Amino acid sequence: MKKILTTGLVITSLSTLTLLYGFREEAPLRSGDLIFQTSMSPQCHAVRLATHSQFSHCGLIWKVGNEDYVLEAVQPVRMTPLDEWISHGEGKKYVVRRLKNADKQLTPQVLQKMEAEGKKMLGKSYDAYFEWSDDKIYCSELIWKIYKRAAGVEVGKLQKMKEFDLSSEPVKEIIRERYGDNLPVNETVISPQSIYESNLFMTVRSKYGK
Repeated sequence: MKKILTTGLVITSLSTLTLLYGFREEAPLRSGDLIFQTSMSPQCHAVRLATHSQFSHCGLIWKVGNEDYVLEAVQPVRMTPLDEWISHGEGKKYVVRRLKNADKQLTPQVLQKMEAEGKKMLGKSYDAYFEWSDDKIYCSELIWKIYKRAAGVEVGKLQKMKEFDLSSEPVKEIIRERYGDNLPVNETVISPQSIYESNLFMTVRSKYGK
């Protein structure tokens, strides 16, 4: 009985620490998890300003055997080892989000479809103009299309270019470089922040601190 009580006190103490300090055991990653980070290139800085986001890049976790990779849209779309992907972010900080009903929604059959959709994107060029076509792909577009086409899930709200905050000088500079005076204000886009804020997901790992 004493041993049971002692164990109970330990569990209670750990629960208290979790509530007070956010301490918890790290959740194992799964295929289909989403990972977000902050990059410091001029474009990424502009993306953060335009979308009012701390995040400027995201990818899709994929497990290959016992190894974790990130399917990401860079130049070109590729599978990047997780540790390497994390090292590219500011301060190696990142957040992992998971579909709340992943156990039911992401069945082996659905994951196979997601893998097939991802393979179609491998090797495609990065889309610096954020166009809504499959000719070239940017990071949040890659995630949105894989989830929609393979799982029937819309992971974030689609927006028009004109809905973003285009007022800051870093954003205006990128616009001038890319589009001149022909910004496609009605182009359909999906931002990393929109996906991150989706209430369909929950955070399972965070390296951003308090």
